[in-house]
Amino acid sequence: MLISRKLASEIVENQKKNGKKIVFTNGCFDILHVGHLTYMNEAKAQGDILIVGVNSDESVRRLKGLSRPINTEKDRAELLSGLKAVDFTVIFDEDTPMELIDELKPSIHVKGGDYKKEDLPETIIVEKHGGEVRILKFVEGKSTTNIINKVNLK
Repeated sequence: MLISRKLASEIVENQKKNGKKIVFTNGCFDILHVGHLTYMNEAKAQGDILIVGVNSDESVRRLKGLSRPINTEKDRAELLSGLKAVDFTVIFDEDTPMELIDELKPSIHVKGGDYKKEDLPETIIVEKHGGEVRILKFVEGKSTTNIINKVNLK
């Protein structure tokens, strides 16, 4: 379910009081593929509730260029919400999820295997609030860029 930042903060606060582990991850998720599905399932397995931060269209353009995103922020968030593992999605406009993580204070922040915990700027914020950063496996060869390149070859 796509929700506001305010509601996401309230949900996290209430669920943590009830002893639930809140898992957070983020990304552009421009063209959903099996790598994303595998990643979401692994992320959900880390705790009780999975919240996914989705980069806004403006944020994706700044990060990936003017030809992106392929799908709108609302479409990307709704598609992710349709995955069994994903409990909530939240759209954020910043280039990094640091402000959103500071607001939500998740128990666990996960990223894919193409990242290193010590290189993530959000690690400091997660740990400041008593949370933990976990790096999950990377699904080799599965990426939105690879899909776009394959489509452009035809």
